[in-house]
Amino acid sequence: MRRLLPFAALAITACASTPPKVTYTPIARPPVAEVRTGLSGLTQTALVERFGNPSFQVREGSGLKLQWQNGACVLDAYLYPPASGAGAASVLHVDARRPGSGDTIPVEGCITALSAR
Repeated sequence: MRRLLPFAALAITACASTPPKVTYTPIARPPVAEVRTGLSGLTQTALVERFGNPSFQVREGSGLKLQWQNGACVLDAYLYPPASGAGAASVLHVDARRPGSGDTIPVEGCITALSAR
């Protein structure tokens, strides 16, 4: 019993003490520069004329995501209505990746690969 007494005292002391105060400082995200491509500002109609019907599309809030793909790449175009609310939605962001691995690739190269259909 005497052997356990020091350990019991430590356990009680550890439980009685308040944990150190931890503060978290949020890391500010770096500003994301708008990527200007040959698709910026195009409407859904113009994109379909250029690449054909998208292989996938989904509405996300007021935005629309259109996707085209082939063996070389997957291209996602994100269209949003103008801030004024009047007029057709247009491309504000585009990204491209490799099918399978999902590795990011240059958008312009993917546009070229999809245009060569």
